[in-house]
Amino acid sequence: MTIDLTQFHDSFFEESFEAITSMEDALLQLTVGTPDPGTVNTIFRVAHSIKGGAATFGFNEVASFTHTLETLLDELRGQRMQVTQQISDLLLKSVDVMRDMLRAQQSGKPADAQAVADLQFDLELVVAQKPAAVAAAPAPVASQAPQLAAGGPAAPAAAPAAVASGGAGAAVPLWRIEFRPYLQLLARGNDPLRMFGELAELGDLRVTADVSAVPPLAEMDPEDCYLRWSLELQTNAPREAIAQAFDWAEGDCELSIEPLGRVAAPAAAAPATAACAAAVPAPAAVAASPAAAAATGAAASVAPGAKAPAEAPAVGAGARGAEAPGKGSGSDSSSIRVSIEKIDELMNNVGELVITQSMLSQLGGAFHGPQGERLRTGLAQLERSVRELQESVMRVRMVPISFVFSRFPRMVRDLSQRLGKSVELKMTGGETELDKTVLEKIGDPLVHLVRNGIDHGIEMPEVRLARGKPETGTLHLHAYHRGGNITVEVSEDGAGLKREKILAKARSKGLVPQDVELTDAQVNELIFLPGFSTADQATDVSGRGVGMDVVRRNIEELGGTVEIRSEEGKGSRFIINLPLTLAIVDGQTISVDGESYIVPLTAIVESLQLRPGMIQPVVGRGEVLSFRGEYLPVLRLREVFGRGGGPRAGSGLVMVVEGDGRRVGICVDELLGQQQVVVKTLETNYQRVDGVAGATILGDGSVALILDIAGLSRRLVDRVAA
Repeated sequence: MTIDLTQFHDSFFEESFEAITSMEDALLQLTVGTPDPGTVNTIFRVAHSIKGGAATFGFNEVASFTHTLETLLDELRGQRMQVTQQISDLLLKSVDVMRDMLRAQQSGKPADAQAVADLQFDLELVVAQKPAAVAAAPAPVASQAPQLAAGGPAAPAAAPAAVASGGAGAAVPLWRIEFRPYLQLLARGNDPLRMFGELAELGDLRVTADVSAVPPLAEMDPEDCYLRWSLELQTNAPREAIAQAFDWAEGDCELSIEPLGRVAAPAAAAPATAACAAAVPAPAAVAASPAAAAATGAAASVAPGAKAPAEAPAVGAGARGAEAPGKGSGSDSSSIRVSIEKIDELMNNVGELVITQSMLSQLGGAFHGPQGERLRTGLAQLERSVRELQESVMRVRMVPISFVFSRFPRMVRDLSQRLGKSVELKMTGGETELDKTVLEKIGDPLVHLVRNGIDHGIEMPEVRLARGKPETGTLHLHAYHRGGNITVEVSEDGAGLKREKILAKARSKGLVPQDVELTDAQVNELIFLPGFSTADQATDVSGRGVGMDVVRRNIEELGGTVEIRSEEGKGSRFIINLPLTLAIVDGQTISVDGESYIVPLTAIVESLQLRPGMIQPVVGRGEVLSFRGEYLPVLRLREVFGRGGGPRAGSGLVMVVEGDGRRVGICVDELLGQQQVVVKTLETNYQRVDGVAGATILGDGSVALILDIAGLSRRLVDRVAA
């Protein structure tokens, strides 16, 4: 039977990219010196899985490169080599190359063959040049090496060799393992000898090879596996640890692991009864060479009883830990993958349903009597159901911010090394969720803030020591919910913003008059001006005056704000406030000269009935509102939107709102009620309008503008400053 593997390509690529990301995270945990066995084992399994999957789909270059990488990882895993800075850099470069190669395969475009060949050569060279003392290390003792006997049944269980972990005379469990590979085992990158090597590390292993299925030489296919094995393992390890050695052969073999009771271990290890080579009539039939591992067409021939390739080991399952066969390939059967386009379409339909429900609710108020009461009861139930549906769809769109945070460990490591700085990255609140649309657009601003924090903020190690600080600087990413928004903070314990240097630069550029004194907050705001930079020299990292203005603009386009808190010599903190979603918001409908507008509820502090004397004019500064012991600037929406004359000062309503870290008062005619509104962007259908965040359709079918409180607040402050 021949199976077309095309249908599995998308799943392979998606799982491979996830696996490479987890591999990169694990590599960042490696420190120079003796590596942690668990971490190296996880990295090795991911590389091994990608190699097998690539060989299955005929991606020969990927399989060949990953095989070389796997060889180096096997040396580290066996502690025959130690992690050096050079090896750490090569492993991280390998992650980038693997990702680029897979993207090239996915898009059908050629990869950078020279870059792949150069890095593959460097990996091979590192393995070949490992220290002589390590290379000449004695072979493992007989009790730790797999003992192979050619043909026939396994040796009697009554005379096993001693287990390394068992004491003299101690009763140690004995396990019988029947390993029956399918023909395609080797072509998928699996190596039986490495599996047996993992078992030998658990205890005393005796292996018997069954060569009865090996065909005549003329009929042999070097890519097929004809051998079968019976193994006996004496170990104190649990069954799950034994099964883990065969983890990546799941779906490519028949496997049984059965206990045979306990056997007393002798005081000394018994000598090996047979050489490993005795069990191997043809080396090509046992271990997959790089060519064999990389050679399979786009379709595979499956032996009778074999599982379909879709059930091959899942790429990226290396982080599963010990797991017995039969539990699946690591995929979660309780979840499905859905394209974001389908989610967006569903969200749009829910938005239309919200509008329709609002229209029906408004019409329902015109009916009276018993039938009208029943209608309103039904509409109230419909409103609850629509809100629950909307919240359910929103939860589907919500994604943990850890997806954005995950890019920074590698970036911080590379950038700090390039700049010669020592930086520790802390990330908290990664489980905080926000809308996928917001998540996609917040990545670039965060990247710029992190780069600035390392380049401009954190000092060189010798400077930090001279100032009495730890040699290693700390960069902290923190996300949390606050009210109806999500807040992301980027902070570092570096030098902080230099007030005098910023002010001098601004005055030299004519941005601030020489005789005007600014507050600390106003000075900090100067770094958001286009083209502003205090760097003495432009580099490829920063210093060209491009970035901070873009950071603010991108955040404001999301309906968010950014503020700075800095103390010279102690560090800086950038606080980004973002809406949870851009699709549907809870708003307060207001009326100005007969026109309806929407104010997001999260921006409203308080609404007041104006009384005489509450609003006072200030010469050259417009009007101010006395509110709870402070004076707030006042903005009349009639003037902003050109609605003509308005009510006299001191009459009507004033709404105290907060945006961009400032509180202002806006004068309105009437409050009409609260409702959920579906946000429709103006830029897609018209153009960007100052002070307007979007538009929505009300229950009566009319269009209402959604106010951008942060934009209106800045507009008012700029007018006062002028």
